[in-house]
Amino acid sequence: MALKHSYTLLAPIYDVMISGETIDACRKKSLARIKDTGNKNILINGIGSGLDIPFLSEDACYIGTDITPAMLERAKTRAKNYPVDISFQVADSQALPFEENTFDIVVMHLILAVVPQPERALQEACRVLKPGGEIFLFDKFIKPGQLAITRRLLNIFLRHIATRTDVVFENVLKTCPQLNLVHDEPVLAKGWFRLIELRKS
Repeated sequence: MALKHSYTLLAPIYDVMISGETIDACRKKSLARIKDTGNKNILINGIGSGLDIPFLSEDACYIGTDITPAMLERAKTRAKNYPVDISFQVADSQALPFEENTFDIVVMHLILAVVPQPERALQEACRVLKPGGEIFLFDKFIKPGQLAITRRLLNIFLRHIATRTDVVFENVLKTCPQLNLVHDEPVLAKGWFRLIELRKS
């Protein structure tokens, strides 16, 4: 089943599955790392149902993208409750419909380890990011050399429905030589979930 279709089915229960005090605190902490947001163009890449929206600064201009229209409709409804300048667009993170060097910042929360080709998704985020711009990630990654047998077995089934559980971030990053690692912090599940900051040279 394609992710677009599976997430259409999951949309009504997505918030229950992927939100809560602990994970929302990680979203908030990730977004709080973004400094000097005034008048910046920020891409929320894979915005889903808009769970990041309550934590967005009010002085930036945002575009939220997602491949699933049903998820974007929920994000639009949520955005009405917050004074943020945000527009929405259906888009595939692996083939973004934007020109090179468009955004000052790209946010990718729980999307890089969801898409079939995380390497392509990060390459696309890098492409649309301005030189000197930053990418802020919050996601789950296996550590280099880690066996993680259970997670790899789960991936056989989950990758077709909701998410991947076998992504090694370091391998993905190697495909984007313009991106430099600025910060990498474990936050949940004994370091499975990480907050990562990248900067484009």
